[in-house]
Amino acid sequence: MKTATPANFNYKTGRIVVAGASAGGLNALIALIQQLPEDFPAPVLIVQHISADASGDVLLNALNKHGKLNCLHAVHGELIRAGNVYLAPSDHHLLVEKDGHLHVTKGAQENRSRPGIDPLFRSAAVAFGNRVTGIILTGYLDDGTAGLIAIKRCGGTCIVQDPSDADYPDMPKNALNQLKVDYCVPIAEMGSILSKLMAKKPGKQKAIPKDIQRESMISERILSDLASVNSLGEQVPFNCPGCGGVLWKIDKDTSLRYRCHTGHAYTAAALLAEQTRKIEETMWTALRMFEEKRNLLTTISKEQKGAPAHSAAERAKLSQVHIDRIRAFLLADDKATNSDMPK
Repeated sequence: MKTATPANFNYKTGRIVVAGASAGGLNALIALIQQLPEDFPAPVLIVQHISADASGDVLLNALNKHGKLNCLHAVHGELIRAGNVYLAPSDHHLLVEKDGHLHVTKGAQENRSRPGIDPLFRSAAVAFGNRVTGIILTGYLDDGTAGLIAIKRCGGTCIVQDPSDADYPDMPKNALNQLKVDYCVPIAEMGSILSKLMAKKPGKQKAIPKDIQRESMISERILSDLASVNSLGEQVPFNCPGCGGVLWKIDKDTSLRYRCHTGHAYTAAALLAEQTRKIEETMWTALRMFEEKRNLLTTISKEQKGAPAHSAAERAKLSQVHIDRIRAFLLADDKATNSDMPK
């Protein structure tokens, strides 16, 4: 049990910390949170990519065991308090409102993830402007980069784990490639930096860009919003892998990003990864269907006589050609090596 009692949070003047992690995030988040003192004067909101059927209790219990702060699953409508660490529930986005209340929603996936890092970062940037500190830790691909850009554009502070310190450096590297961050340091140095930032008086608040406000509003509701996404960019000749709808390219960003009108959002890397997954899924379905067709034709060729049997046998051979081609395609990207195989 923690001895410190979480303090009330002044949502008009208080600072807030948001952090995002993916692969390797368990150890990284433990290393971060255990550095923070029990009287840490800000709430900490965390998105860790987890599967939809996970409880998230492993991370929650680990942070409570190793850290000095109270760690709990975020609950919709709850008022944030300084000294608390809030974890995004599985299969739900975690957002924060201007009045300091949590907004937990099962909105559309962003970058193939729910919870997503970008929705949290973007909502915090809109709600708290230059009083937000965003942290990107270890992980694959680039979820969190667009959210970190939003924090930067709203005057907040951006911290990225040194890629050489990360178990999976993709997320930190992609963030560093897209914006100039305030700090790029190993996790071991983040605690002291955060303590200094929390004691620093914020400067004058910047106006929140309208496009960031619109994207944050889209994440808050499970509704089609054609007008909002139309204002963010132009349609492109790609379909959304999540719903099959049209995609729009986000114009007001330094990186390639896309949105559909139902709320799905992708960076270019995430969109390519999802398209690749869909292609493989389709190819496996095609392989199964061709094999079933070959098996049926083979049965017909054996049980009938004359021209029908001959025709069925020829068509079975043609189906085998298609089967071999599909198998070759599926095995072309096989990364397995002898060292991967069981002994």
